[in-house]
Amino acid sequence: MIPVEVIVQESFLATSSSATTSAAQFPYPIATATWESWFYQWLEALEADLPPASTYELTLRLTDDTEIQSLNAQYRAQNQPTDVLAFAALEVNFPGMPIPRQQFMPLYLGDVVISVDTAYRQAQQQQHSLQTELAWLASHGLLHLLGWDHPDEESLTKMLNQQKMLLRIVELAI
Repeated sequence: MIPVEVIVQESFLATSSSATTSAAQFPYPIATATWESWFYQWLEALEADLPPASTYELTLRLTDDTEIQSLNAQYRAQNQPTDVLAFAALEVNFPGMPIPRQQFMPLYLGDVVISVDTAYRQAQQQQHSLQTELAWLASHGLLHLLGWDHPDEESLTKMLNQQKMLLRIVELAI
């Protein structure tokens, strides 16, 4: 059993003035408990990729194109919106915290930021639900937090296949 705490920061409905998506179109379709369940199931499936810890934490932020464009410009030097950003807390091997202390403290994996505006457009293009697209992007971000990357077609294909497997685990399909 892999305990996980997911901190959901939903800034989208409170601040969005987006023409693409409005509160009426996005009545927060995924409850925090659902996100926690999904990440719990995903982390269990990805246990081999996890650094040792008794419990894990991560932050999921749902936002709009304006905020994600700002983050994308600041951290990736790309001044345009994107669908998902992942900020891994463990960019290198497990930090030098003493082993006994690791067993009692949650291990913070990092932050996943998703633009609901972009997710909404992509869901329409792919002809599936916004919920499915948000789960797809969250699984992609989680894999990045765990060290997955896709610098070439082969690694991208492996990552996309892993995402499909993660969505099947929570009974969604792409």
